[in-house]
Amino acid sequence: MNIIDIINKTKNKKELSENEIRWIVGNYTAGNLPDYQMSAWLMAVCLNGLTERETLSLTLAMRDSGDILDLSGINGVTVDKHSTGGVGDKTSLIIAPVASVCGVYVPKMSGRGLGHTGGTIDKLESISGYRTEIPFSEFVDIVNRTGFSIISQSGKLCPADKKIYSLRNASGTVESIPLICASIMSKKLALNADCILLDVKYGSGAFMKTYEDAVKLAGMMQRIGEKAGKKCRAIVTNMNTPLGSSIGNALEVKEAVEILQGKCRNNLYELSMTLTAEMLNLAGKGTVEECREMAENAITSGKAYEVFRETVSLHGGHLEFPEAQYKYEVRAVHDMKITGIDSQEIGMVSLILGAGRIFKDEPIDYTAGIVMNCTVGDCVSVDDTIMTLYSSKISDFSEASYRAVKALKFCKI
Repeated sequence: MNIIDIINKTKNKKELSENEIRWIVGNYTAGNLPDYQMSAWLMAVCLNGLTERETLSLTLAMRDSGDILDLSGINGVTVDKHSTGGVGDKTSLIIAPVASVCGVYVPKMSGRGLGHTGGTIDKLESISGYRTEIPFSEFVDIVNRTGFSIISQSGKLCPADKKIYSLRNASGTVESIPLICASIMSKKLALNADCILLDVKYGSGAFMKTYEDAVKLAGMMQRIGEKAGKKCRAIVTNMNTPLGSSIGNALEVKEAVEILQGKCRNNLYELSMTLTAEMLNLAGKGTVEECREMAENAITSGKAYEVFRETVSLHGGHLEFPEAQYKYEVRAVHDMKITGIDSQEIGMVSLILGAGRIFKDEPIDYTAGIVMNCTVGDCVSVDDTIMTLYSSKISDFSEASYRAVKALKFCKI
């Protein structure tokens, strides 16, 4: 078995055996294959794809490259949720406490943001004192006490994915459905929850730009999860407009708290309730309709917020947020109706303000971000505030405000 034969087989659209896929994953992770040869194979995959059987073999090989968590110490059915990422997506902060109130356990490991999409761990670290890195035994204990805990991903889970993803990012091979599927599902399977819900997004603010591609990815991930022995469901959702009104770490946590307190019902609330209902149904808690009612009751009763506050406290956090040093109001220059919002461009504006990172270890400004004062379909009058920009990193908002306005589609009225 050698790398040249494997590259040529994929290049010529010939199916690899499970042993061949495990060989290439194992040898690259161990440092026995150079980047240029692995890049050649990844490019062949990107151009020609993999069969579903090959994708399953790749997923399991990446899963088996590191630890697989033992969640048997958790006292009930465990459910994990994954989103393919989007602008303003803080659903995990809402879904986890709501689902836990409804009787399932949500042990979750999340990542940091890169580029225009935010990371759940960055959001949580904007909470004063919140510890995202804790011993596994403490993680399990918190899940048993409150029903959920969210921590940063262990470096011992899926080291193959970490190494391969870095190479994909540097070699232009990110946009491949089999590779995206294997990357996501290897980590989900290594976490080892009983049930997995996948929120696969499409649109301007997502990796999958078209609904059709999102459906393909969702179907493949669900089938891979099921073939690996998990209860798995994938839901396709729209990311053509930001989720909620806030983009940026502390701002997003504040909005999530307001939803948990029952103060806000917007597209973020609606999606969170939809996904929670699907999670509960997957875990056997009732019909989707019954589970939706349970989820809404967890909000209106105040129990979900109490669970969130308790979990934050057990992580060492206090629900206090830093305030931005500077802010700028973007105002309408004439009467108009908002007809569209470019989510990716809004995400890039938040990046300019300091809310995200271009490089993996780049520090971020937890106070930075955007509050949208209007959404698609709204009519605004001249001089109304369209959005408010926040930053402690920059005081000159000229570039950010220009790009923010360009991200809006509107018609004069």
